[in-house]
Amino acid sequence: MAVVSTSLAGAAVSTQLTQFSGLRRSFLKLDNSNSNSTHSFFHNVDSHLRLASENKGCRGVVTMAGSGKFFVGGNWKCNGTKDSISKLITDLNSSTLESDVDVVVAPPFVYIDQVKNSLSDRIEIAAQNSWTGKGGAFTGEISVEQLKDIGCKWVVLGHSERRHIIGENDQFIGKKAAYALSEGLGVIACIGELLEEREAGKTSDVCFQQLKAYAGKFTRAHKHTHTYFLSPFPDAVPSWDKIVVAYEPVWAIGTGKVATPEQAQEVHVAIRDWLSKNVSAEVASKTRIIYGGSVNGSNCAELAKQEDIDGFLVGGASLKGPEFATIINSVTSKKVAA
Repeated sequence: MAVVSTSLAGAAVSTQLTQFSGLRRSFLKLDNSNSNSTHSFFHNVDSHLRLASENKGCRGVVTMAGSGKFFVGGNWKCNGTKDSISKLITDLNSSTLESDVDVVVAPPFVYIDQVKNSLSDRIEIAAQNSWTGKGGAFTGEISVEQLKDIGCKWVVLGHSERRHIIGENDQFIGKKAAYALSEGLGVIACIGELLEEREAGKTSDVCFQQLKAYAGKFTRAHKHTHTYFLSPFPDAVPSWDKIVVAYEPVWAIGTGKVATPEQAQEVHVAIRDWLSKNVSAEVASKTRIIYGGSVNGSNCAELAKQEDIDGFLVGGASLKGPEFATIINSVTSKKVAA
């Protein structure tokens, strides 16, 4: 796969600087209105990621992942009321959606039953969190068994807001994922770097470390020496069949800053390469890797054209029925790109 020079585009472009993307050197067009914050974002960033793609064959653009389907998830986070969610459901039910897309929405826990009972079966339901094991004396937690009981098919785990606001660490997230998968619940496994980590050129280090939480007891340390080390995550997932990896650079979540298609593709290639080296070539080929971070109806088509972007995890735009439908239907851009 070709490695393309990367850039971060602002909404209004007025000047051009030679900067760094956090992965490699790039030319960057900056919005003067955000010049101070954007300039500091890229200040003294070095590159530590080199993609080992010369021996990697191209995957088919349309034939993606195990199911062969694009995947779009809507994370509603801590938003909504009964009335606003009822309106959103009406909009979604009346939307025409491309058939070859897996669509999932994750409402707040208290509205899951409302959504399940009124949303079209075309769209599956996810939870925004789950506990590490069976229920019991764990005040405020919700078990996988309870989620399945009310019709959830998926759970979002490892989201940056859980990591950096709530304080969940990799090992804890890995344990949650392992239990959810062992009970048959699909996992949308989130990874992504902070602003300062990208500035320090640590995007790959951070994403790969987070992937290890999902990866299995033994992880290959070096492709050519075939040496291994013990993972610190003994409860790693039993199978990758029901995992969708969501790459969400934290600096792009809810900020309006979006990785360019080339930037996102470059990280997705690196993730797939890591899976191939550390799990298996089959898992790397089958696993859907989706992008999240200020995805909207205006930028989704260009992002969808990238070969290794297998869909999206959408935040704010998923609360707007017509716009979310546009994002779902961006799979048509993937077909055109093929």
